[in-house]
Amino acid sequence: MSAVQVLNIKPEAGYCQKEVLRYAGCKDAEGELCSLIKDCYRELEGKLTYRLCYRKLELKIRDGVCDFGLFEVRSQNLAKALEGCESAIIFAATLGVDTDRLIAKYNCISPAKALIMQALGAERVEALCDCFCQKIAEEQGTKPRFSPGYGDLPLEVQRDVFAVLECEKHIGLTLNDSLLMSPSKSVTAFVGIY
Repeated sequence: MSAVQVLNIKPEAGYCQKEVLRYAGCKDAEGELCSLIKDCYRELEGKLTYRLCYRKLELKIRDGVCDFGLFEVRSQNLAKALEGCESAIIFAATLGVDTDRLIAKYNCISPAKALIMQALGAERVEALCDCFCQKIAEEQGTKPRFSPGYGDLPLEVQRDVFAVLECEKHIGLTLNDSLLMSPSKSVTAFVGIY
């Protein structure tokens, strides 16, 4: 079992337009939409504050229960995703509050820009998670990440993740009583290590 680590990591600059369009619910971008995405990214880019904390925990799996030593999770889907692993990395990643502020600003004055800011934020936080998982995979064998809310892994697991990682202390990420994270462009996940 390790202590919480805070990692200063950034995905590659730019964005994947295909993913931004997917998050925005669009099939393809032409003319004005391409320009809008570029303009929104230029405004958002300087506001992105990539933050990530993680902890490696020993893992035992029995009858659909994943025992991480500090807490247990009953989930057949998580147990299957972590099958064959002796430890797991639990992590939280966020883009910081400035992204939420920009989205809120444009919700009031330009719904189209707000939608694109939301999509860019989703793409950027996923890129951060992918970058982190790739870094781990370079050092050891990993399984794909698995987040609370997928399959039968309940969102309530967020409470344990936040407690174990001390997310507010380390990266300024909070969880409300409705299990919503703030800043909203944030992710928590489990990554199996084998």
